Amino acid sequence: MAFKPPAMAPKGLWRRTPPAIFPPVLGLLGLGLAWRRGAGEFGLPQAIADALLGAVTLLFLFMALTYVVKFMRRPGVVAEDLKILPGRVGLAAGVLSLYLFAGVLTPYSADQARPVLMLSLVLHLALVALLLRQLVAGPPEQRHVTPVWHFSFAGFVVAALVAQGLGLSGLTAALFWVSLPVAVLIWAASADQFRRERVPAPLRPLLAIHLAPAALLGEVALGQGMPGLALGFGVVSAVLLAALGLAGRWLLRAGFSPLWGALTFPLAATASFWLSLGGGWRIPGGLVLVAATLIVIPIAIQVVKLWAKGQLAVKTNAAIA
Repeated sequence: MAFKPPAMAPKGLWRRTPPAIFPPVLGLLGLGLAWRRGAGEFGLPQAIADALLGAVTLLFLFMALTYVVKFMRRPGVVAEDLKILPGRVGLAAGVLSLYLFAGVLTPYSADQARPVLMLSLVLHLALVALLLRQLVAGPPEQRHVTPVWHFSFAGFVVAALVAQGLGLSGLTAALFWVSLPVAVLIWAASADQFRRERVPAPLRPLLAIHLAPAALLGEVALGQGMPGLALGFGVVSAVLLAALGLAGRWLLRAGFSPLWGALTFPLAATASFWLSLGGGWRIPGGLVLVAATLIVIPIAIQVVKLWAKGQLAVKTNAAIA
């Protein structure tokens, strides 16, 4: 069999921006927001969270600009990126990052945060429409449920969390009750598949995504005045985190890859949620926040290094504009 060299991008800036840049920056934004909450809980200088969020926001905006340039060169490149798993993870994480950017803006200017949130919702709905079109028209194997579906189809709960911070109670409730059954269905389908099928080692880091909806749904439920439901999600998130921790060697057996970016946001979201629960969850939440800091930042640095060296697009088979 003849070796086929990887496709070369034509000359021009950011023609092959890989969507895989977005999962780690989503984790960094989540980490910054968790530190914003943690600083208040433990009496730490708020400047720590502000500095982290400021730096990560600039990084995210630059990453978003590079992908927008790629999109403007050839809009069809989005559909091509969605055909591959790293592209689906990355583009969903990019939309969720835009939600969190609105969350970063909220304490400073709600008037600026609201249009960012609405833009994010429009982009998310467009992404879901493209995904559904591919699922219907594509081969049966593309309809295989993966943890990434949480980001794509249940990710509206991130918008619910931001809307809650902006005082948009009606929108918060609508997004929460849409996301909840979707997340439960994905958990159920994934559990059945996990029972019947072996997860390939390179894809195992994606299993960490299952943790994110539990933390996000729990935090929104807490803000919506449903402490019993929030506590239930706290228990679910604790069980999932413990399972992931115990299976750590099995989870990461394939060695480092850009898919490790999927580990970052669930950890940050869990830390923020447990700190929100307070009481007996406060100290575990602080410990998870410290652990997330020690895990999220190195993973993000490694992925950004691959991007800077021009290797990330090749490793993740990113589409070329």
